[in-house]
Amino acid sequence: MRFPPRLDLAPLRRALWSARINHYYREDGEGQWIVLTDATRLAEARELAERWQAGERLDVAVPPKAARGGGRAVATLSSAPLTTALVAVCVVIFLLMQGLQLMMVEALAIAPLTFSASGVGSAGLGATLASGQLWRLFTPALMHFGVSHLVFNLMWVWYFGRQIELRGGTLALALLVAITALVGNLAQYAAGGLLFGGMSGVVYGLLGYVWLRARQAPASGYHLPQMLMLFMLGWLVLCMTPLAVWIGFGNVANEAHLGGLLAGLAAALAVHARAVAR
Repeated sequence: MRFPPRLDLAPLRRALWSARINHYYREDGEGQWIVLTDATRLAEARELAERWQAGERLDVAVPPKAARGGGRAVATLSSAPLTTALVAVCVVIFLLMQGLQLMMVEALAIAPLTFSASGVGSAGLGATLASGQLWRLFTPALMHFGVSHLVFNLMWVWYFGRQIELRGGTLALALLVAITALVGNLAQYAAGGLLFGGMSGVVYGLLGYVWLRARQAPASGYHLPQMLMLFMLGWLVLCMTPLAVWIGFGNVANEAHLGGLLAGLAAALAVHARAVAR
């Protein structure tokens, strides 16, 4: 919701918080913005804004706690079904890998693997695709090899994925996840990777998309704090240096990170170009 510059929005924001309508504030050359984090509450927020602008005092009744708890959690999860499903699938696969790691890796790696005393081998991606196993272009993103790896990636999948799904729709998120997973996996394979996995390439793709869309179209509701972007870029650079291994992070799929980021930025540019053309 956009408001004129220098208008005191404090009473309205207090009412929104009282009604537990989560939002954030931003200001630019066009005025002041209040952007909701949950699109399903937009009608309530607009009603409050209209009453406030009409001079009405906003005494918001807070619903009883018992009526909020479980229903609100279900509503939050159901409002972003694909994001929720991605998180759930990655968790299930991680749990299965605890007892069936070799079987799961063989099934989900970018190409069928052979394990021997001399190392890990494969017939290669060309033979894999020729045999019709196209799903392997995407499935490495679903594997995680440690709890911290899983939690770190899924935290950002939820943060960025839910933004995109609520604002662009489930299909838009599905296409973006598929594209960034594909580009990230191919980039890592081209760099000599064979045994790799994780949603981090997708995470960087979603990051790049949200960051650029927030700047292309401030009214779209996309939001990414500048310090968070700097942190994520700093992490990207850190993982490309020997310091990442020295401090205990092990081998990192840097090419997947970079490939996913570039794919996400390219997707945002394509969406913006299409919107301008209209």
